[in-house]
Amino acid sequence: MRLLNAAKLLLLLLCLVLFAACGAGRDEPTIEVTIHVDGSTRTIVYTDELTVDQLLSREGIELAQRDRLSHPLVSPLENGMIITIRRVADRQECERRSIGFERQRLPKESLRLGEEELGQVGAPGVEEACYRVILEDDVEVDRQLLGVPAIVEAPTSEITYYGVAQAVASVPVAGRLSYINHGEAWTIVGNASAKRRLTTKLRLDSLVFDQSKTGSRLLFTAETEANSDFFNTLWMLPTADQTDPVRLTPTDVLYAEWRPHAGDVLAYSTGLRDADTRDLRALNNLWLLRLDLESGRALSIDETVPESPGGAFGAWGTGFVWSPNGANLAWARADGFGVVDLVEGTLTTLQDYAAFDSGANWAWRSTLSWSVDSRLLLATLHGAPTGDEPATASPVFDVTVVAADGSFSAPVQSMAGMWAAPAFSPVLKHGEFSEGYIAWLAAREPETSLSSQYDLMIADRDGSNERRLFPAAGEAGIERSDFATNAPPFAWSPDARHIAIIYRGDLWLVDIESAAATQVTFDGASTYPVWNG
Repeated sequence: MRLLNAAKLLLLLLCLVLFAACGAGRDEPTIEVTIHVDGSTRTIVYTDELTVDQLLSREGIELAQRDRLSHPLVSPLENGMIITIRRVADRQECERRSIGFERQRLPKESLRLGEEELGQVGAPGVEEACYRVILEDDVEVDRQLLGVPAIVEAPTSEITYYGVAQAVASVPVAGRLSYINHGEAWTIVGNASAKRRLTTKLRLDSLVFDQSKTGSRLLFTAETEANSDFFNTLWMLPTADQTDPVRLTPTDVLYAEWRPHAGDVLAYSTGLRDADTRDLRALNNLWLLRLDLESGRALSIDETVPESPGGAFGAWGTGFVWSPNGANLAWARADGFGVVDLVEGTLTTLQDYAAFDSGANWAWRSTLSWSVDSRLLLATLHGAPTGDEPATASPVFDVTVVAADGSFSAPVQSMAGMWAAPAFSPVLKHGEFSEGYIAWLAAREPETSLSSQYDLMIADRDGSNERRLFPAAGEAGIERSDFATNAPPFAWSPDARHIAIIYRGDLWLVDIESAAATQVTFDGASTYPVWNG
């Protein structure tokens, strides 16, 4: 009996254990997690205690470095958790868009007051902007501009010209004064108010603008069409009559000048235009051309100085200027100047110096002026450094006079400035006596003469009696902006009583004795005065 009771008790204990085990299985917690990834949704049930990182590893879901996850990887899973994975990527996109053009109204000498003329049709430009585009699950969420938009095609401004009042005071003009205005040749004879336009169909490029000693003929270069094989053409124009310009043989001309006392001969040098950059490159040569003055036909063309690299910054060319007697030719480059041996075709150096490095797309070279007797040259020298700057960055530009035979040189003004452009005057006669002057531009801030304003200075030929002539006290100074042209800032009258000068883009006449100044043009578009006759 006791054994039976023991067996029943054992069976009862066994059942209790089994029931306990079954109860424990039914009560074990489960975790349901939803994952959104790659455009799909999956729901997973787990009983293990896992972290998000472990779950993704079990499900074979890989994360890229930039992917965005809704929960930290170390977070433990919780029932009902929704895990979202956003795939992050980026790409570069470039787009082109239109650039609006501006409308300009500019005065023009050739129009009467109240008249208007459309000078240039406006056209929009095109710029290209590139962006870094941020994507989440292939949907753009951010766009970041990369750098500055690049100009693919610059807009063309619409230009409308209008006439301006032109009340020019009566000032006698000796000989013939010519100048360029809005790319057209103009001339004045007799009185400052007697302005006459000489060209209408050509656009002068300001590389060449020269007048014969008598003032009877102009020599100039004109622009060509964009698709032309040449960047310019050379033209001759009689100034007395309303005749058409005559095209001459030379093309791609950087310098040209009538030879004094040889009315049918001119000198010229040429260059090339880079097909890709459109920049000009001088060939540093020199040719003598004799022509038929009626037809413009070339009678002979002789190479005097052969093509060469041209020294420091030689691509910007060699400048030349004839002596008044027509027997000698001076030359100037970025690193010196001298005279040309017209027989041997070689260059003799009178002064050399370190070439000034502008750091821009142009090169400085000295302007030269001959004395009336063709024995002296007035020039600007690039001087030695004032401190520890390199020689090519020296701010020193001195005016000096040098004998054409190299026998001596003498300073005229130190630290005059890089745009001093000194020039001898013609001889001024007073009865039995004659005298002359020199003029130059003096920088108001010599240490920064590249951008400085200037004053017109005058002195006797020996440099004595120096005085400021123009502009008047308290007025803004003379500025230069056309760094890459040969245009002179001023010109002497043939009787040495006036100077024609470009001031604020207009032509002015300044009386040597009284310093009285007369404005001649009024549209701010005049340049390159030449005065002969």
